Amino acid sequence: MKNFALIGAAGYIAPRHMKAIRDTENALVAALDKNDSVGIIDSYFPEANFFTEFERFDRHVDKLRRSNHQNKVDYVSICSPNYLHDSHMRFALRSGADAICEKPLVLNPWNIDGLQEIERDTGKKINTILQLRLHPAIIALKEKVARSATDHKYDVELTYITSRGNWYLNSWKGEEAKSGGIATNIGVHFYDMLHFVFGKLQQNLVHYHSQTCASGYLEYEKARVSWFLSVDINDVPEAIRAKGQRTYRAIKADGEEIEFSDGFTDLHTVSYQEILAGKGFGLEENRVAIETVSAIRDSVPLGLVGDYHPFLNNLRK
Repeated sequence: MKNFALIGAAGYIAPRHMKAIRDTENALVAALDKNDSVGIIDSYFPEANFFTEFERFDRHVDKLRRSNHQNKVDYVSICSPNYLHDSHMRFALRSGADAICEKPLVLNPWNIDGLQEIERDTGKKINTILQLRLHPAIIALKEKVARSATDHKYDVELTYITSRGNWYLNSWKGEEAKSGGIATNIGVHFYDMLHFVFGKLQQNLVHYHSQTCASGYLEYEKARVSWFLSVDINDVPEAIRAKGQRTYRAIKADGEEIEFSDGFTDLHTVSYQEILAGKGFGLEENRVAIETVSAIRDSVPLGLVGDYHPFLNNLRK
């Protein structure tokens, strides 16, 4: 059994990590969050030590390490705001633990180089949650693409609308310097998936980029991708909203829809199983996706959204 510490215990995604730790029969011994609304821990690890101050959490983890206590931390799971991931991964490795970090790994590709140096210095490893690479539907698509003619490029449409309330732009997620912007915050998994399935990225054009939505064009070895991301409820098709749904997700390859909604929430546990077996995704696997979102963030929009994404022809109708 391995001992885990968790940073960002009050966050939206933290319960999936708690469940994965429990389901892989390991222990959460310490948790940190500046917010104390963490009663969810009672459903998983009520005996875990909880801290609201990083300094006290740091001291606790360090004391366990120095005394070689039975609760010495083996892994630090990181669910903190995006801009803190780099620092918290460094803390994990310097504390003698491996890290498991939520998306996005970092905000800028050069941060990966610095983390690789710390891996070499400490002998510890950074693992990342790239759960779409483990989804059966995505694996099947990758295999299909691999079997296709070498000169065939798929025409892909990616649309992801996950509506957020007024709180969103007033939180750290609405600050580009902290979240990386919409493409980084909600799109990085999809860009990683596209690279994983369709190969080397060849072109990256941004057509529109704002706080609440973005669109553009990506070309890979085996695909031409038109993409659109939004957190605006008004971008969810009216027929979908009428059913009470606030999210719309669609990926089409050569006109054929790829359905991968089922099983999404269980992929964190699968990710943990792979990491514990020594088969986790490391720093380098993240590089293309981080380069992609960094370039999107730094690009100057070239035109209007409606000119560039087929889905938008019927948007809000």
